[in-house]
Parts: sequence; C-alpha cells; structure tokens
Amino acid sequence: MKRFLYRFIYCILILIIIFCSIYIYNFIKSRHEAEEESNLINTIVVNETDMKDTSSNNVENEENINSENERILKVKKLKEINEDIVGWLEIEGTEISYPVLQGTDNSYYMTHNYKKEKSKNGSIFLDKDYDWNIKSNNLLMYGHNLNNGKMFQDLLKYKDEDYYKKHKIIRFTTDNEDNEYEIMAVFKSRVYYKSEKNVFRYYQFINPKSEKEYNEFVENSKKASLYNTKVNSEYGDELITLSTCSYHTEDGRFAIVGVKKDVKE
Repeated sequence: MKRFLYRFIYCILILIIIFCSIYIYNFIKSRHEAEEESNLINTIVVNETDMKDTSSNNVENEENINSENERILKVKKLKEINEDIVGWLEIEGTEISYPVLQGTDNSYYMTHNYKKEKSKNGSIFLDKDYDWNIKSNNLLMYGHNLNNGKMFQDLLKYKDEDYYKKHKIIRFTTDNEDNEYEIMAVFKSRVYYKSEKNVFRYYQFINPKSEKEYNEFVENSKKASLYNTKVNSEYGDELITLSTCSYHTEDGRFAIVGVKKDVKE
C-alpha cells in the first residue's frame, strides 16, 4: 500500500513539474514574441529613395526629413507586411508600443498577430466599424491584459494618478499622420447586459451621429474618470479610446480616453 502511495505521489509531482515547465515556457515565449513585435518599428529601414517619394506628406527634400516623417514612412513599410496594419500606437515610458490592426471583425486579431499567425498575445486592434471619413470620431482600440506585462497590461497602471501624470500622451501614427492625444479620462467599466438601462456603454461610441452624442460621450467619460485630468474636448476634436479587460468585476473593462492635440507647427 505504501509503495502504491509513493508511486502515486511521485507521478503527481512529475505531472506538476511538467505542467509548470510548460507554463513557464509559454510565458517566456509569449513575452518574447510581444517584445519582438513592440520593437518592430525600429527594425524598419527607410532609405533616401523612400524619403524623396513622400512629397504628398509635404517632404520636399532630405533636409526636411525628421523623426515624425520617418515614422510615417515606417508605417507605410509595415503595411507591405500586412495591409490590415493601420498605424503604430505608443505611450512613451510604458510597454505599449505596437502596430495597430483593423480587421473585418473584432475577433480575428484577438488571437492572431500582425503576421496573421495564431498568437496567445493577439494584437492591438482598431474597432472594425471605425470610419476614417467621419468628423469628430473615436479611435476605439482593444488589446489583451496579459500577465506577462505586455500588450495593454500597462493601461491598468493608470489607476494611479501619479502614473498618469508621468504618461499623459498617447501617440498614434498612420501612413498619413503622426498625432498625439492627451489623456482626458481614465475609468473602470464593464460590459453591460442589453436589459440594463441608463448605463455608459463607452465601447459603442465610435462614429458619432451628432454633436449631442459626442458631447454625451465626453461628459460620461469625465464623470466616470477616477480623477480629474482637467483636460477638455469639444465637438470637432478627434478622440482615442484604449480598452482592455479588468478583473475588478465580472466582464470588467478598463479604459482611457484621449483627445487629439493641436497639430504641431
């Protein structure tokens, strides 16, 4: 009987070791993949020919090339890898620095990377319904909150107002523009049932149909904010919303909303 018990315990320990080894391997692998992806833009080489072909971006000669123009060119290069890449998102001083994808649905890039490979990390992606032609729109982006510290995990650090004060600016670069957004609101939320009335479904605000709808979203965002950023927005300003899962409640969500800063001179 004792021999059987020892063998049983031994088998259990072996299984635990195997399970832990697999978990550690997958953890390290997913973190490495995310780090590789976050550094992708730095691996893109822009040569003089590319720079001279950007007259549409007001680049007249080599002397006018700066880091902003170069970043736009790099996004153009990235689109050659995957046409679903719509830009590059970065918050300086955080782990958030990734390509942004936009698919035909909001599920594909939850489980695939920018190379369309299956990935536990998924991708940072823009809502499928975002219309680039609508005035005063909201760039609604989603990303996983991963325990490896990557993708949108750093968004949760904005619960701390001091963290916000050190990381106020969101940068989003497309193949046409390089823009900065100042964070206006930071809040916890959740996915609400259809039967629930008079609740703030921030995740449904993408392409405003009216000035009233826009103003209501801004007002509700600021009201829900964990602290007062003293940043305001008015109809006509472009917004950006970053959303991730949060475990403070069932189907919890955590979001930050930013407003586009004035175009740099």
